[in-house]
Amino acid sequence: MDHPTLFEKSRPGRRAHRPLGPGAAPSGEAPGIPEKARRQTPASLPALSELDVVRHFTALSRRNVGIDSTFYPLGSCTMKYNPKVNEAVASLPGFTRVHPYQPAGTAQGWLGLLKELEGFLAEIGGFHAVTLQPAAGAHGELTGLLLIRARHQEAGEDRRNIVLVPDSAHGTNPASCTLSGFKTRVLQSDKRGLVDVSDLEKKAGDDTAALMLTNPNTLGLFEEDVCRMAELLHDRGALVYMDGANLNALLGKARPGDFGVDVMHYNLHKTFSTPHGGGGPGSGPVGVAEGLADFLPVPRIVDRDGSLALWWDAPRSIGQVRSFLGNAGVALKAYAYLRRLGAKGLAETAEGAVLNANYLMARLKATYHLPFDRTCMHECVFSARPLVKKHGVRALDVAKGLIDRGFHPPTVYFPLVVPEALMIEPTETESRETLDAFVEALEDIARTAVSDPDALRAAPRTTPVGRLDEVRAVKEPRLRQT
Repeated sequence: MDHPTLFEKSRPGRRAHRPLGPGAAPSGEAPGIPEKARRQTPASLPALSELDVVRHFTALSRRNVGIDSTFYPLGSCTMKYNPKVNEAVASLPGFTRVHPYQPAGTAQGWLGLLKELEGFLAEIGGFHAVTLQPAAGAHGELTGLLLIRARHQEAGEDRRNIVLVPDSAHGTNPASCTLSGFKTRVLQSDKRGLVDVSDLEKKAGDDTAALMLTNPNTLGLFEEDVCRMAELLHDRGALVYMDGANLNALLGKARPGDFGVDVMHYNLHKTFSTPHGGGGPGSGPVGVAEGLADFLPVPRIVDRDGSLALWWDAPRSIGQVRSFLGNAGVALKAYAYLRRLGAKGLAETAEGAVLNANYLMARLKATYHLPFDRTCMHECVFSARPLVKKHGVRALDVAKGLIDRGFHPPTVYFPLVVPEALMIEPTETESRETLDAFVEALEDIARTAVSDPDALRAAPRTTPVGRLDEVRAVKEPRLRQT
C-alpha cells in the first residue's frame, strides 16, 4: 500500500507554527516583494499540524535503504561504509567557504590538497600523472578513451578505431567507446572465466586502439595474463585501458601501472569510501602513463616559484572535461580516507575485502551453483540456474526474497556470461556476524524454493509496494504522481 501523501492527510483548519526569526514578517506579509509579483490567491498547500509533517517525513526516511541501514552487497559496486569523519572534514568552513572563482593565490590550501591527492592516486595506481576532473566512473572512462584517441591521432594512426572489450565487461565500457568515437570488438572468456588470450591474439590488429580490461574482472577473478596481454597490445601499437571499478581488491598489493596499463579511471565513490548510490556525487579521476600525461585535461595544478597555480597552456591537452577541478568535495573525502588509513591500512582494506568475498563463496557454494570454483578476489558470482530448472525460482526471485529477510539484494543477471547470475560483493567493512546472517538468509531462500516456490515468486511481501513490473517501468516510466 502506498504511503499517504501530505495532501491526503490534509484537513481544513489544521496548521503548523514556527517561531519568527529576527526580521521575519508576520504571516501573510511579503516585505521586499513588489505588489504585482505577489500571489492573488493562496497557494494550494496541504493543511497539516507540525506533528503530521514530522511523522510523514520520518516515516518516508525509514523506507530509504542505504549502507547505514543494511548490508548492501551489490556486485562491482563496492558499497562499503562511508566513515562519518570524512563528512565532518568536508564540512569544515575552511573548505566550504572557498569559491572556485577565487584567485589561485587565495586558495592555496585547496590546491595543495588536490595536488597531493593526485600524487597519492598516482602512487597507488602506478601512474605518472592523474587528473581529478571526471565527475564519475563512466565519465572517467570517456576521458581515458579520449586521451587514447588523441594519442593515436597525433601519431597519424586514425585507422585505430577499435577497442577490444571482454564479454564480461561493465555495460558502461562499450557505451563509453561509442561516445568517444570508437567501435567495439568483443573478446571471449575462456573456461577459467578470464580473457581468452588466443582470441585476443586473433583480434588485435592494425585497427586496434586499445584493450579495455576490468581487473579483477566482473566474475571476481584476477586476470592472470594481464602482463602478457599488455605486452601483446603494445607490440602491436595499441594501448591498455583498465576499468578501475574493482580496484578495492588491489589496494596496497598490486599497481595496474606495473602490469603495463596505460590509462585507468578510479572510482573515489567506491574504492575510497565516499557516498554513492543515491548519496553522490561521484568522482572518476584518471591516471596515465608518462607518454599520455601531456594529453590530460586542463587546467592542471602546477608549482610556480613556490606558489600553486592553474596551468592552461597545454597544446596537446584534450581540453576541459568538467567545470573547475572536478567534484572537489568528493575528492576531499577520499583524501581524508587515505590520510586516515595510510599505506598499511589500504593493504588491510584489500585483504579484508578479499577475505570476506572468499568466506561467502565458501559458505554458499554447497547451496548455490558456483560456475568458477576457484579463489576469488573482491566478489563472488553464483548462478540460480539449478533453482530455475528444478523449482522455477529465478535469480530475481532470490533477490526479492532477500528483501523480505532484511537484506538489500546483490546484483542479478550480471555478468552476462553467467546465466541467472547472483553477483555478491561484501567489501571489507562488514563483520563476520553480518555475513553469517546473510548466508543464513540465502540458505533459507534455497529451502523455500523447494518447499514453497510460490512464496518466493510473490516476494517481496514486507515492503510498501509488491513486486513491480520492472520491464514496463523502463518503457513507461511514471515520473510524477497522478
